[in-house]
Amino acid sequence: MAAVMKVLRPNPTLDKLSRFLNSVRGTDKVLMLVQYASKILIWHLRRNPEKASTLVQRILNLVGPISDFRILLRYYGLIPLTQWALYSEANPAPTAKLQLLTRLQNLCNFCYYPLEHAYWLGLHQVVKMKPETRDRIGIWSCRFWAAYVVLYFGQLWEERKLLRKRERELRERKVKVGGDVKEVDVGGLVADVQKLNEEKNMLAINALINAAYFPLTIHWSLESSSFPDVGVGICGTIAAVAQFYTAWKSA
Repeated sequence: MAAVMKVLRPNPTLDKLSRFLNSVRGTDKVLMLVQYASKILIWHLRRNPEKASTLVQRILNLVGPISDFRILLRYYGLIPLTQWALYSEANPAPTAKLQLLTRLQNLCNFCYYPLEHAYWLGLHQVVKMKPETRDRIGIWSCRFWAAYVVLYFGQLWEERKLLRKRERELRERKVKVGGDVKEVDVGGLVADVQKLNEEKNMLAINALINAAYFPLTIHWSLESSSFPDVGVGICGTIAAVAQFYTAWKSA
């Protein structure tokens, strides 16, 4: 009985998993991973089409609704975007260049979300729309997304410069630390170093995510692209794994 009670005790990992999956962000990252990893699996299966045709179709039957559902999860995207835009104006970035990049990114997103929603509504014939008009709207939504990704590279570069400046300042503080320094000063220095390292790690992860998204946004921004579907799967899977990691850490 004691052994059974040990098994039935509250599990912190299970608690975290529940919080993760109960959030829109967590659900989206799980579905994103399935959506893009399936493209790699389909590419592998199609190398032997005679044996895999049925399985490929079943995977496609799953991926279609997942893609639709992920777009539907973004239906309210303009609300947090508006909240962020107001916050970023009330609390400006550390530099004028970063503030400009933030404003331009917000502008891109204010164009991207309505266009994506309009494309989806036209695709599913919720709104009557000519196919060529619908496809044009979809392309332009991805172009605004691509512009956001390019601007985000600029933001990451500016943030990197600020982190390097803080890193130099911390090194100077370390040099000044002597035997008579108070314990609280040492503790503050250690905390600042730890925080800096965490921010550097997050910057690297965000750079990886953005680099994975970049070829996808270019691919979907073109009227005709030769980028292979397995390439979409690889880039999307990289972005999904990295975002899954960040979402899990914050859950």
